[in-house]
Amino acid sequence: MDVTYESTKREISTDQGVLRYHEAGDGPPLILLHGSGIGVSGWRNFRANLGRFAEHFHCYVLEFPGFGVSDPVKGNPVLNAIDSVIRFMDALNIESAAMIGNSMGGVVAVNVAMQHPARVDKLISIGGIGASVFSPNPSEGTRLLQEFADNPSREGLLRWLNCMIYDPKQITDELVQERWESAAEPEAQASLKAMYGSQALALQQQYLAASNTPPYWSMMHKITCPTLITWGADDRQCPPDMAMIPLRLIPEAELHVFPRCGHWVMYEAKEAFERVSLEFLQR
Repeated sequence: MDVTYESTKREISTDQGVLRYHEAGDGPPLILLHGSGIGVSGWRNFRANLGRFAEHFHCYVLEFPGFGVSDPVKGNPVLNAIDSVIRFMDALNIESAAMIGNSMGGVVAVNVAMQHPARVDKLISIGGIGASVFSPNPSEGTRLLQEFADNPSREGLLRWLNCMIYDPKQITDELVQERWESAAEPEAQASLKAMYGSQALALQQQYLAASNTPPYWSMMHKITCPTLITWGADDRQCPPDMAMIPLRLIPEAELHVFPRCGHWVMYEAKEAFERVSLEFLQR
């Protein structure tokens, strides 16, 4: 199915501002949740996949608050994103749906599944969930995000993009320019700094050291829906050993690792990811 930005663009008002999204297809609802990073949006994460999934599902690509598209709200970007999914579903009268989440979007989907289990039918994560078992933390990709958040530059963007993708030939001038222009949006800069700036990362470490609240990933045994964990074998943003904890804790979890692939599985292993995902979703 052919989809375009303008033909799929939608927005809906909620009690905390306007949520914007893209909509395509018919069938059971499927909500696609984007990651964080430089110049990110739901459309950029999933535009290449939307047409394929829309052949089988009623797809909604939600734009999280504060990433330069949906109206920003005060507070932690990840917590706001979790809340926005429920607000979005309530506004459109979606009782439950399958979800695909890339990186931060996977963390959001996991938290929705733990906190509101009746709202998630099936879950597919693309990297991002869990915690490093053997790899350094912060990862190479997170350190590059920190550098960019503290001092944005086109060169810093290019270093990060090269870390995200296994095959550097896929980093086109158009991709760099699009991300650079989007990263200049004030809301996008604020969200990136709130998540990856040096001060934000230091505060996160201090909070974790002092907190008696268990990290979200330690509670993933609460997820009751079938879950497909997907990962790039060469992911330098979220190294593949992170997948071991969710694979062990989530009762109905399975793992698929894509070779010669970095963090953006849905982009770099497009056809294989779509095939594996559709098989899982249509069981």
